[in-house]
Amino acid sequence: MKIVLTEFVTLDGVSQGPGSPTEDTSDGFTQGGWLVPYLDELFVRRTSEWLGLADGLLLGRRTYEAFARDWPQITDPDDPFTERMNSLPKYVVTNTLTEGSWHPTTVLRGDPIQTVGKLKAQPGRELQIHGSARLGKALLSAGLVDKLRLVVAPTVTGSGRRLLDHPSAPVGLRLVHHEVTANGLLLLEYECVGAAPVAEYEGVTAFV
Repeated sequence: MKIVLTEFVTLDGVSQGPGSPTEDTSDGFTQGGWLVPYLDELFVRRTSEWLGLADGLLLGRRTYEAFARDWPQITDPDDPFTERMNSLPKYVVTNTLTEGSWHPTTVLRGDPIQTVGKLKAQPGRELQIHGSARLGKALLSAGLVDKLRLVVAPTVTGSGRRLLDHPSAPVGLRLVHHEVTANGLLLLEYECVGAAPVAEYEGVTAFV
């Protein structure tokens, strides 16, 4: 399977709390809900299409527990995401949980790089990471992510946890698709192409 990291971020790279003011207030974050004013029809259609490519969801513990609490409570038959989110196989990377409550769930214990690597080797389409920015960043740095999908909101929070803050390894990306919604959301798809090459120009190191 290919591992695909899907994240909502602000212009200054913050991925924390896009959906509501109370979604994630860790470390005193008070700017949650920044994505909501920009949601529109193209965003819903495109992200629904992305989810339709998934054969499973790969989540960190905190995101898994939040999703497991909220998604089963959504009963709107017209919601384009609910049935897929609730029915897809879920894989949660954790050494603190022994079982999951959001079925079907498989708990991946042990070293995340090794356990996810074994899962990635199985046949299938996409294994999608939604949220779970810490897990996504670690797998991206380890070279296990095949594609990065970003929804960039035209706003700056000035604080909050950033998706790509101080990555532990350089990552090369190739833009394969981009579009802008009516409300100004930038939808970006990148293929991961390995470590970014580095060149020296008059004593200054630069990515090329």
